[in-house]
Amino acid sequence: MVKRIIYPPIWLVFGLVSIFGLNELLPGFRFTSDGFQVLGSVIIFLGLVLLLLAGGLFKAAGTDLIPFKNVSALVTTGIYRLTRNPMYLGMAAILLGCGITVGAASALLVTPVFMVIIELRFIRPEEDMLREIFPQDFPGYCTRVRRWL
Repeated sequence: MVKRIIYPPIWLVFGLVSIFGLNELLPGFRFTSDGFQVLGSVIIFLGLVLLLLAGGLFKAAGTDLIPFKNVSALVTTGIYRLTRNPMYLGMAAILLGCGITVGAASALLVTPVFMVIIELRFIRPEEDMLREIFPQDFPGYCTRVRRWL
């Protein structure tokens, strides 16, 4: 197993720092209005809700929130019926909401970069691990529920 010392919340922080850095140093096209402020805030709020709902389901199932550690249950209920990765999706939503809120076109690039990093460093290796741990249940879950949305 590959040791991952930079966990997803740290990548989220890197993304947030990048958004605010791009906003100040290389904003590109600007789009600022009250409407974008509200839209960005709503998306941030939805991202936080996803994180809380998904984390609560992991806690209730007695499985660890830290990737690759103490996996004791395959959570397929609640928000996990709609997306296999609601915590990562919540983090991506927070980044997208922040990018919209700051109103710099360059800041919008951070979310897709974050999603690629998370998919390659965490999601795909996690899915390989879950196929090994839950060989009867995980493949069927993957056919029913999409990775992101």
